[in-house]
Amino acid sequence: MPIDITMPALSPTMEEGKLAKWHVKEGDTVSSGDVIAEIETDKATMEVEAVDEGKIGKIVVPEGTDNVKVNAVIAVLLQDGESAGDMAAPKAEAAPKAEAPNAAEPAKADAGAIKEANAATQTAPTAKADPAPAKPADAAPAPKAAGGKVFASPLARRMAKDAGIDVAAISGTGPKGRVVKSDVVAAKSGATPLKAAATATASAPASGGAAATGMTKAQVLALYEEGTYELVPNDGMRKVVAARLTESKQTVPHFYLNLDCRIDALMAAREQINAAAPKGKDGKPGYKLSVNDFVMKAWAVALQRVPLANATWAGDSILYHKRSDVAVAVAVPGGLFTPVVKGCDTLTLREISETVKDLATRAKSKKLAPHEYQGGASSVSNLGMFGITSFSAVINPPHGTILAVGVGEERVFADKGEIKIGQFMTVTLSCDHRAVDGALGAEVLGVFKGLIENPVMMLA
Repeated sequence: MPIDITMPALSPTMEEGKLAKWHVKEGDTVSSGDVIAEIETDKATMEVEAVDEGKIGKIVVPEGTDNVKVNAVIAVLLQDGESAGDMAAPKAEAAPKAEAPNAAEPAKADAGAIKEANAATQTAPTAKADPAPAKPADAAPAPKAAGGKVFASPLARRMAKDAGIDVAAISGTGPKGRVVKSDVVAAKSGATPLKAAATATASAPASGGAAATGMTKAQVLALYEEGTYELVPNDGMRKVVAARLTESKQTVPHFYLNLDCRIDALMAAREQINAAAPKGKDGKPGYKLSVNDFVMKAWAVALQRVPLANATWAGDSILYHKRSDVAVAVAVPGGLFTPVVKGCDTLTLREISETVKDLATRAKSKKLAPHEYQGGASSVSNLGMFGITSFSAVINPPHGTILAVGVGEERVFADKGEIKIGQFMTVTLSCDHRAVDGALGAEVLGVFKGLIENPVMMLA
């Protein structure tokens, strides 16, 4: 019987993706291992291989379709002796699972939101002057079927119940406003505000007021005159970044430690090493180390010397990692990646430099495989190249720490009563207090300072 080819889950967190390109067409014969399509997720573009052999009987989801749900049928494969007539009638109905058509709808939805927002603006003064008119807002029901039942998948209902969230408070993005798993995940993380009426009853704090969920889209639009802005829907990457960082700030108890590192010795060592780089036929050096390469090495070694800081929180346990797998923040259009340099402490400065450059290049073209940006226990985020003196970075769960690095600059300082000038760099360590306490964070940051100020000690 015909075999359904479904949208694969290319990572543990993937819920939907874009079917970017088909490498086959209806009627083509494929064998196991043949590349049949390219899928874009929020993080990468990956090739999909055929698992079975046969002939492509029908392509259900056309290339270029966004928001195709994991496990949705994207094509039908015919086996030997089968024809298009053998495909069951319901196969043609599998296309709506992909739910790509939303790409054309934002304009209509946005127009409605603007009208709703403008109406809210016009009535707002009355509500302020007299509390009584607030009743219409309370009367606004959550979207329900004619019989009063809220549209939601069984999984979404169970997840909402476990999280203590009224499913009627969640805005559904599934077919006809159906609440699906991703909606509950977004509601739990705070990425999608709960509806005010239901929020007040489902999650009101002891004071009696509704929990803070942020402004809705309609409330934001109400603040600005129509036509003075361009409304751009968030793509998959931006949604994931927003959800993860919101989750981080709401669920991870951050605290911050900062200190100044004198980097005169580092800069001298970097200059000497780069000057010794062999030249190619074109006269270009074979490598060029950056300050960030030294930072990555020093931080990885510091985590080995203070192993209790090389930790991640895992609910009822703490993971103490044997390797220093350090992620590095890479800015890309629309968001950022954090590819991981595995065993960073065991690599030479030159190997770190080459690895980071390779990962960053492929990250910007979304060519990283999931195992290259998942895992790790800590991250390094360097904004020094933009002239930023210091900043506090948000921890990337499940990492236990992230080191924020500022620009290296000349500063005046006092040394045994003498006024001197030296090059300094400010670093700030964000720690998850559940896994890394204050004294432990201070200890590992102190070890890092010793290594960065005396680079030769990284080799000891």
